[in-house]
Amino acid sequence: MPGKKLAHNYLVHNLIFRDWMRYSLCMSATTDTEVPIEDYLCLALWKASRSMTSLYRDLLDELGLTYPQYLVMRLLWQKGPQPVKEIACVLQLDYGTLSPLLKRLEAAGLVTRCRRRDDERSVEIGLTDAGKALRAKADDVPTRLTCSMGLDTQARGQLLQMLKQLNETVCASAESGDRKEKPAKK
Repeated sequence: MPGKKLAHNYLVHNLIFRDWMRYSLCMSATTDTEVPIEDYLCLALWKASRSMTSLYRDLLDELGLTYPQYLVMRLLWQKGPQPVKEIACVLQLDYGTLSPLLKRLEAAGLVTRCRRRDDERSVEIGLTDAGKALRAKADDVPTRLTCSMGLDTQARGQLLQMLKQLNETVCASAESGDRKEKPAKK
């Protein structure tokens, strides 16, 4: 057992040291001098997100969908009927955003909402025939968008990997309490 305890202590020490180093590097990178706003990573991400949404808007107008509606439809086309909870989790949408979005898709005749037989508390979202038919019109959207981005396959893959890692790190940081609590709204 002493070997296991020593290995455990070594692992814990390395994790703490790594997190401390990451924190120290992060703090020194942001406090040495004021970073010009043009070099803010958050601004670059926000601008890129707005640009991507604009590209999508042009492509999705033909389908009569907003970008979040398109994401829900794409998820349902790929995975079939899904509980609302799973859709919220995969797309990182809160229920306050997702519920009205699903109601609009239902009113448009693209999805159905029904209580699950095995759990009455859970609502499952499925595609109608019109929702299934819309897939054929939307099949070229990812290709058209990728072409508009001007990235080759390798650059696209690297960017996707970095963004996934960033999202995972930020979500883990938020869950571990690294972010300060938001002040209460008045």
